[in-house]
Amino acid sequence: MTVILKSPEGTDDLSPALTRRGVMAASIFTSTFALAGPVNAQAITTPTDGLSILEPRFKGHGDYDLPAYVARPAEAGAYPCVIVVNEIFGIHKYIKDICHRLAKLGYVAIAPDFFDRAGDPSTLDFNNPETRQQLLGIVGSANNAQVMGDVDGAIAWLEGQDFVAADRIAITGYCWGGAVVWMASAHSAKIKAGAAWYGRMTPPPQRTEDRKFPTEIAAELKAPVLGLYADMDNGIPLVQVDEMRKALAANNNPTGSRILVFADTQHGFHADYRPSYNKDAAERAWARMLDWFKTQGV
Repeated sequence: MTVILKSPEGTDDLSPALTRRGVMAASIFTSTFALAGPVNAQAITTPTDGLSILEPRFKGHGDYDLPAYVARPAEAGAYPCVIVVNEIFGIHKYIKDICHRLAKLGYVAIAPDFFDRAGDPSTLDFNNPETRQQLLGIVGSANNAQVMGDVDGAIAWLEGQDFVAADRIAITGYCWGGAVVWMASAHSAKIKAGAAWYGRMTPPPQRTEDRKFPTEIAAELKAPVLGLYADMDNGIPLVQVDEMRKALAANNNPTGSRILVFADTQHGFHADYRPSYNKDAAERAWARMLDWFKTQGV
């Protein structure tokens, strides 16, 4: 039975009917992402005063010279870190602002450009059929082995900086990036905590590569993951949440990972630049993420 969080305090409302909502999506692209196309809307802008903004390059998978966006407190010190994993739209304004928000809270936030090898999806219009396939081609080129290698490269870069507390690294990600959080938390023992925002957890009906998905690596998790999911997500229906919870339980959930589902929310409920944005749920989920990181020592 899926627990739906309705109140700011997180009081549980058991809603068995919601666990039956939706059917597994026919395609990870046409369902999960089709709901997520960026539109013109009022977005949050975080001031960068007191921050240092960097755009370094580091060695990613296959020794590729990968660019990244970094925000950190300007004041000297060694700070905990959060790897920020983007949606399918790349390192656009929203992802950069997530980095700014985290840096304001005393983190070094790094957003690697996982799609750089193939192009820049932030310049393409998902809602235009002529550019949609190009965008999805860029995203599809970033296979799991490459992305995990790029995560390793980001961690290695962080470990080489004097403003980083390298023993306190977390990871968070949105949509495409949410799935990456689960996989990276099974891949690297150097990650201490993860927060996955509505990322896919079960294999699509037709796999596009020989890879595993979060439900298949529950036993391999090395860091505790907090899943932050929407109860009305047509691309990632609650059946996926239930399957992931079952997978964790079947393996005795060794890291204590947890999944929260927020009531009356859609895919992308944290994305303040989209109509799907739910201010109340976004703020509550953000607070849960920060508490989770602190609880895990990050």
